[in-house]
Amino acid sequence: MAIETKFVSDGYVKASLDEYFAKQLNRAGYGGMEINRTPMGTQITIYAEKPGMVIGKGGKVIRKLTRDVDKLYNIDNPQIDAQEVKKPELNAQMMATRLASSIERGWYFRKAGHNAVRAIMGAGALGCEIIMSGKLTGPRSRVEKLVRGYIKHAGKPVDDIVDEGFATAVKKLGTIGCKVRIIHPDAVLPDTFRLAEVEPEELEEEFEEVEEETRETGIQELVGEESAGEVAEAESGSEEIEEPSEEAGIEPEPESETEEVPEFGTESEVSEVSETKGSQYEWEERREVNGVWQHKHDGHNYWHPMARIHREEK
Repeated sequence: MAIETKFVSDGYVKASLDEYFAKQLNRAGYGGMEINRTPMGTQITIYAEKPGMVIGKGGKVIRKLTRDVDKLYNIDNPQIDAQEVKKPELNAQMMATRLASSIERGWYFRKAGHNAVRAIMGAGALGCEIIMSGKLTGPRSRVEKLVRGYIKHAGKPVDDIVDEGFATAVKKLGTIGCKVRIIHPDAVLPDTFRLAEVEPEELEEEFEEVEEETRETGIQELVGEESAGEVAEAESGSEEIEEPSEEAGIEPEPESETEEVPEFGTESEVSEVSETKGSQYEWEERREVNGVWQHKHDGHNYWHPMARIHREEK
């Protein structure tokens, strides 16, 4: 058998088993199945809202299902197990069956659809889509679609995170198909991202590390600048400045000394004091101070430059 033929035959067997269980376990709230092939046989897990009805009294129902599966579908040593579904609102097959049974009991299709959407989203689903197709309100067939939340329609995420279920409602006007698609709360969406939560202590540690790094780099730069300045000073100091020599014909400039002029009348500054007799004054005394002759006499009993006061008097 070619590999393609084997895949097709396995898919056909799985779809046929799903239809058979949905028909036989309608009252038990059938919610889908899984097939796992092992060396000991084929493990079939049935999900139902009421697993007790799948097992039956003393295991009567489950033994009948095992015989039928072995006889009709030629499966090697089938082993059927029943498991309870904790949240039926998040099971697409169960919600499709509920929706179909509500429409069969006479509920208006739009009311039944909105009730199913509210129940699914209230259970925490990320998104859901309900499609009802058939003679809903008249003789002509049409399609009604209800969408809430986030739903994927194409690509690999459809096979990974989208749960699909289908059921039919038989009415007098015709058959209505009910398709339900659900994305579970724990599904990882392809465009999902999360922001990392950082505690204030971690932020303070990061800031301290950054400050330490900047401080260290600043110190290194300062040390480098100081070392460069010392090198430059050493180089400049190594060059000796030659003073002008007498041989070159350049004489050094003499240092300017400022002589303070003492006040008149001090003994240290008087070079000569003499008394002259026979002058025009009855008595007269003269002295030389810093190259200037002073005298005092009758009428002017204080030292003053000679001939200045007398010139003013004239």
